[in-house]
Amino acid sequence: MVVSPERIRTLHKYEKALLAALERLMKRYEWVPLETLQQSTGLSESEVNYRISRLMEWGMVRFNAVPYDGYALVFGGYDTLALASLTRKGTISALGAKIGEGKESVVYEALGLGPVVIKFHRVGGRSFSSARLNREYMPESGNCPWLIASRLSAEREYAALVALHPKVSVPLPIGQNRHTVVMSLIDGPNLNRCRLEEPVSLLDEILAHIRTAYSLGVIHADLSEYNILIEDGKPVLIDWPQWVETSHPNAESIITRDIVNILTWFKRKYNVKYDCGDAVRCVIS
Repeated sequence: MVVSPERIRTLHKYEKALLAALERLMKRYEWVPLETLQQSTGLSESEVNYRISRLMEWGMVRFNAVPYDGYALVFGGYDTLALASLTRKGTISALGAKIGEGKESVVYEALGLGPVVIKFHRVGGRSFSSARLNREYMPESGNCPWLIASRLSAEREYAALVALHPKVSVPLPIGQNRHTVVMSLIDGPNLNRCRLEEPVSLLDEILAHIRTAYSLGVIHADLSEYNILIEDGKPVLIDWPQWVETSHPNAESIITRDIVNILTWFKRKYNVKYDCGDAVRCVIS
């Protein structure tokens, strides 16, 4: 669960300093020693112990006693650093309700200049192992691979949105910090939850967006009925962290898989029959 905005607003400056120090020092340590935290922040041992115990209670920091007393930043602390930075920059001013959750992310409503969403990337545990196998940009090792992988995933998704918007129907990218992406709020359900009046027309529109993205050098690489939203009868393609470039050696098989996923769903749901080979050739020609 994302740390509450009220908790972030009331953090003491020493607690903020400890979180920032842990983020910085975890590039060198799996578990940051207490004395190293003292040296980095200039705080006394008693002050560090008091402040770090509060951060642990709030789910921002974890303690480990083997082989020495050490501390590590966890997602609660990373969320806090990202939200504090986005708030300071004016990207968001308030955090709302959770509106979506997947294997590798959680999405909240938020308020910026208007209604927005903030997506927290959460690559960890089993999903990290899968991501490392399937995505070339993931770290092979390191002291905080889950946090690094989540940041890289967010950066990659933001880069795709910047490259595609507005030529392709994707959310407007607004900001990115650490493992978070802020984007426009799409007011509509997932494709799999809709009852379409004109499925053939919508399928043609989706294929047109896939083709435009391809012409811009981008392949979604994880496209299905679950990551297409329908807003005012129009499709919006979401969830881009796994995208690959059209220069990828397996580009044709990856784009074919995306297209097959969509055609299969439309055939099963609406008995719309398209020749897959013709669709692929139309997209990549």
